[in-house]
Amino acid sequence: MLAAHASQLVWLALAILVGGVLTGILAGLFGIGGGGVIVPVLYEVFRILEVPEDVRMQLCVGTSLAIIVPTAFRSYRAHNAHGAVLMDVVRVWAVPAVIGVGVGAVVAGFAPGWVFRLTFALIASSIAFRLLFGNDTWRIADDFPGGLLMKFYGFCIGLTSSLMGVSGGSVSNMFLTLYNKPIHQAVATSAGLGIPITIAGAIGFMLAGLPHQAEMPPLSIGFVSLIGFVVMAPVSSFTATYGARLAHALPRRTLEIAFGLFLLAIALRFFASFVF
Repeated sequence: MLAAHASQLVWLALAILVGGVLTGILAGLFGIGGGGVIVPVLYEVFRILEVPEDVRMQLCVGTSLAIIVPTAFRSYRAHNAHGAVLMDVVRVWAVPAVIGVGVGAVVAGFAPGWVFRLTFALIASSIAFRLLFGNDTWRIADDFPGGLLMKFYGFCIGLTSSLMGVSGGSVSNMFLTLYNKPIHQAVATSAGLGIPITIAGAIGFMLAGLPHQAEMPPLSIGFVSLIGFVVMAPVSSFTATYGARLAHALPRRTLEIAFGLFLLAIALRFFASFVF
């Protein structure tokens, strides 16, 4: 029995390591923190560890946000070396995004787990549709609006990030490209915005999960698993730089299709969880 349990833990650690490699590469390629990979991997890990379903998704989201912090930082630095970060956009979006993250963390404290699964599935499938069927002619305007609408976009990015466990790159990329920003600037700017989003999100989910501490696995602080962070964060942070390099070397359309199909598969998996 003990040998079987140890073997299971080894396979779980390997799954987290593989997820960490994919996370870092995706962070560099698309300016995302890799939550689209982390959350599904952790969901299966915590399911096997029998974390209660009512708090399982919140634990995945909080742990994902913590893992993404160093990944987002390294991805931002790698892209900033190319001078592609739109810092004026980051400054406008940062505070509203953090407020949105805070609202999501409050929701995590009392909302059932299915809310997070449904949110992840709906947003992931929407992003997948944009990646698979969108094209460069899709535009809302040639430049961003000013005032409250621009800040509202930042709030939406932060809120969806905290509900999905992502750094906001997928959503902010969509906004940036719809407003006529080149893809490389969109990727780099999304990476920069991911830093305040993930830091605020990790802290918020730690605090929100404290009342549920008895339901968490060992070595957790609120809705953040320290084991998941320690195993996955160094790997994903290390590989983020290589992903950023690949972003400037591989065909963008091929990468968009691959990531779109992956997100669609994950969305279908979470939709299926409501049936089976």
